[in-house]
Amino acid sequence: MGKVVILVGLVIAGLGALMSLGVPLGNLPGDLVYRRGNMTLYIPISTSIILSVVVTAVMMLLRR
Repeated sequence: MGKVVILVGLVIAGLGALMSLGVPLGNLPGDLVYRRGNMTLYIPISTSIILSVVVTAVMMLLRR
């Protein structure tokens, strides 16, 4: 369990580093943004799919 917590922390830190360098995570084509008046609704479809594939690949590598 400890290895998983460390891995999750490293992934979050890595994503933060990428975002601070200007990589457009969370603003990809396919992410939906609705703006009406003072309300904004953000639905990150593409970002969710990419993160799901990456996490699945990492978990598959860790199980081997």
